[in-house]
Amino acid sequence: MRYYLAIIGGGPAGYTAAEKASKAGKDVVLFEQNAVGGTCLNVGCIPTKSLLFGAKQYYNATHAQKYGVTAENVLFDFAAMQKRKTIVVRKLVAGIKQRLNNEHCTLVNGFAKVVSRQDTMVSIECNGETYEAENLMICTGSTNFVPPIPGIKDNPAVWDSTDALAATELPKSIIIVGGGVIGMEFATLYHELGVPVTVIEAMPSILPNLDPEVVQLLLEKYRKAGINILTSTKVEEIQSDDLPCIKVKANGEWYEAEKVLVSVGRRANLQGLETLRDLELERGAIKTDEFCKTNLPNVYACGDVTAKIMLAHVASRQAEVAVSKMLNAQSPITNDQTVNYLAIPSVVYSNPEIASVGITEQQAAEMSIPVEVRKLPMTFSGRFMVENEGETGLCKLVLHAADHTVLGVHCIGNPCSEFIAAASFAVSKGYTVEEMQQVVFPHPTVSEILHEIIV
Repeated sequence: MRYYLAIIGGGPAGYTAAEKASKAGKDVVLFEQNAVGGTCLNVGCIPTKSLLFGAKQYYNATHAQKYGVTAENVLFDFAAMQKRKTIVVRKLVAGIKQRLNNEHCTLVNGFAKVVSRQDTMVSIECNGETYEAENLMICTGSTNFVPPIPGIKDNPAVWDSTDALAATELPKSIIIVGGGVIGMEFATLYHELGVPVTVIEAMPSILPNLDPEVVQLLLEKYRKAGINILTSTKVEEIQSDDLPCIKVKANGEWYEAEKVLVSVGRRANLQGLETLRDLELERGAIKTDEFCKTNLPNVYACGDVTAKIMLAHVASRQAEVAVSKMLNAQSPITNDQTVNYLAIPSVVYSNPEIASVGITEQQAAEMSIPVEVRKLPMTFSGRFMVENEGETGLCKLVLHAADHTVLGVHCIGNPCSEFIAAASFAVSKGYTVEEMQQVVFPHPTVSEILHEIIV
């Protein structure tokens, strides 16, 4: 059978594209070699947040005295947390399969590779069968990057994020190499469950792409809480001669733990695409235009494989844009969509959470954009005060100095992840302060902090 669209990879980009195209009546074949949902659903976003939520419940129970609640003999069951995580993932995977269960969508489980391509047809082989399609969408995602550190390769005491999520027992102690989003979320998880944690980051700061003032508040809290965070520190060697003790040498000093978790980034997965020799790459990822089109006429790419912003919601949006472009190509009336990469929200599920959208002060300076910065402690929100005893938090607005357009919003404090979408809307639509002042926020909510800053 010949299809309108063949999609390699069933993560957020792949299943979103399959759903959108099949609902439009186009015949789609979706290839996934593991479980539908990709890294995010199976070994990333969802399982991590499931475990983090369990850890937060334990943390809140053991710190409930400040709210007038006394809980004695509070215990956690890590195996039960893992079991619940698995159940949540299975339910969500089943939900995605149900969304793809229609007469126009064919789901094939197996490793797919492109065997040939012409401007009007792409041939793909999977499980010994050959499939043909007019268009190809590459959504092959990314894999954990393994840095060339002596002693790291094939070391059973060295984990990546997938290994950590699959562990049935907590490590007695852990060293986390990499202080990015993944590293700091795992640092939060282990610390709140009582595991001694050391974070080693080569950059001058953890979470280097986020607002420095916001990050500094998290850094100070975590160091005060007992997490050993080393910045401007490069790992030089790993030794595991005395297991279960593993040693890490960084900046000439040795550090010991039972496990090492390496989370220093991800790389685009290009396996199965070897025959596309003319496919243009950029820094090891597939280069695309504003419509997620590659340099090959009938080939699109979405998600981590493009390495633009490796977030699930970016992948989903790219898929929507790509399918819309495909469908509009057959219509005399076009309404082309694009991805606004300057208005992508991001969240770090630490405790407290960090959420941001748009540019920071530092990025504005690099872009020669004059800005005005307004900021307030999160305690200006009554709801925040009620639910976050002893916390201060911070919310910052980065405004264009000339017309007061909202260019960026950066927050630390629970639950800022739940209202960053409102800020994303303002940044995406280019709202001015005056326009935001007309928005009515419900009271009492933590989101009111956005209103407090601009009144």
